[in-house]
Amino acid sequence: MHILALNAYHGGSHRAFLNGWVAHSRHRFDLLTLPAYKWKWRMRHAAVTFADETVGQMRAGKTWDAIFCTDMLNLAEFLGLCPPTLRALPTIVYFHENQLTYPNRKLSDRDLHFAFTNLTTALAATRVWFNSAFHRDEFLSAAETLIRRMPDHRPVDAVARIQSKAEVHYPGVTESPIPPSTESGPLRIAWVSRWEHDKDPETFFAALRELANGGHEFRLSVLGESFGGVPACFGTAEREFADQIDHWGYLESSEDYRAALAAADVVVSTAEHEFFGIAVLEAVVAGCFPLVPNRLAYPEVLNGEAGCFYSGMADGLVGRLAELSEKKAAGTLETGRKRRIERLLGRFGMATTANEKDRAVELPEFGAGSGANGRSTDAIADQNFHAEF
Repeated sequence: MHILALNAYHGGSHRAFLNGWVAHSRHRFDLLTLPAYKWKWRMRHAAVTFADETVGQMRAGKTWDAIFCTDMLNLAEFLGLCPPTLRALPTIVYFHENQLTYPNRKLSDRDLHFAFTNLTTALAATRVWFNSAFHRDEFLSAAETLIRRMPDHRPVDAVARIQSKAEVHYPGVTESPIPPSTESGPLRIAWVSRWEHDKDPETFFAALRELANGGHEFRLSVLGESFGGVPACFGTAEREFADQIDHWGYLESSEDYRAALAAADVVVSTAEHEFFGIAVLEAVVAGCFPLVPNRLAYPEVLNGEAGCFYSGMADGLVGRLAELSEKKAAGTLETGRKRRIERLLGRFGMATTANEKDRAVELPEFGAGSGANGRSTDAIADQNFHAEF
């Protein structure tokens, strides 16, 4: 099949997901992308921008069998701006996140325009893919709540319509080229989440403070990307833990980042909002022991991985870090590491997840290489091109 892929926020995990699928897929892709910059602006203008670019490519003779996009595109607007040839194609939307459930500090901060954009995009798509079952279920529940809040003309069957075409397709991870560290010494702790309030960095640093006060030595790498409005606790922690820091801040080089992960013993998440946890999983396959709250998508993603959950509170995290520190001192922390990496790569490895997505777009509704109604898109284009343009 020949797939037109539209990525309105081509950066971070969004870019890694699409590039990984393309690299391992048996299908052909044409990518139209926009830089990962000002996400609200991307959601507002991407439909117009991509429609114009797509028409230009069609004039040059391009045809496709299906359309793939992410939640950052208003798919309904895009299709409305496109010629009939393109509107006839099956479409997939992939939800990395959604604007219905992002944990704003105040309810009044939520822009329901973007939430409704996600809803109409899901209604417009042929198939709706989510990066976890947890995400799918939370989205459907939030959509139901949003619809109930509407003053009138509520689309009462919208959630059922979306649910009937919803699927779970996990993002993939790649094997780390750097062997995990076997170095002795204090426990090396890594933070890989974004520097934002929904990742609850306050709890993370509070736990480290208690760990240090309890006499436990550790080294610290605070990685992950930071944007505008970094929580103040990061600046405080950088000064407070200055003597324990190995790395502080985002590492532009993927080689440097992988090396920092391979050097760490444990990756910690305190997230209050996480639909999959790709950064945590990347750290685990690099050799880190995962220590995550028993909530969100983590029980689904790390199902069967013994000992990796804690209560989600600072005191629970401190207790588990102290246990891991003792295991490191006893030389038993590495036990089970190799098998854990093998299990997770077997389930979430890039080749495995790409093959699952390839099979999903080979269903009859996608024409398995044909356009709408099972007819070649080339034939449709030949028939309709002059009428459209």
